[in-house]
Amino acid sequence: MAGSAMAALALSGCAAGGGGKELPPANFVALQEGPSQEYVIGPLDELSIHVWRNPELGAQSIQVRPDGRITIPLVTDMPAVGKTPAMLQEDIRLHLSQYIEQPIVSVIVNKFAGTFSQQVRVIGATEKPASLPYRANMTVLDAMIAVGGLSEFAAGNRAKLIRKDRRTGQQTEYALRLSDLLRKGDSRANVGLAPGDVIIIPESAF
Repeated sequence: MAGSAMAALALSGCAAGGGGKELPPANFVALQEGPSQEYVIGPLDELSIHVWRNPELGAQSIQVRPDGRITIPLVTDMPAVGKTPAMLQEDIRLHLSQYIEQPIVSVIVNKFAGTFSQQVRVIGATEKPASLPYRANMTVLDAMIAVGGLSEFAAGNRAKLIRKDRRTGQQTEYALRLSDLLRKGDSRANVGLAPGDVIIIPESAF
């Protein structure tokens, strides 16, 4: 009976959070098939905008300005950041309907940076700290390959992953074993990522 009580206490302690929490290995996670949630346009994204039967009104390649707006023929300074491609094409369609009859508009994201809430940031003792656009089924291994791995003096097994709950705003800290993953090839140390995750890699103390 006492053993059951201790086990229950241990489980409740894990659920409460803390730096020792660990995520399940990526190969055990039920990865979704197909695309993730619909992409939200961010500053500096590169878009293609097509207007059926009116190609002169579109743009093969246009970059969202740092102020979050775009300009194409007949559409000036339209806000794009924070919208999905479907939302933006509907806004453009409504605007162009003042000039042409029943316009059909499509918006495609060619190159994306994403909003901060859709990026994975890797900071600390890595070869090239970076903010990476999140993509479906992205793992810690994917992120570390993108930033060139650990630096020479990285304490990879003391790395942390900070994840924010989108509904409550609460942050949870998880332990990562990056040295085991990258230097020993331990696939159990590879975990799935979520949009907005921050990976923090400290340096070894000498």
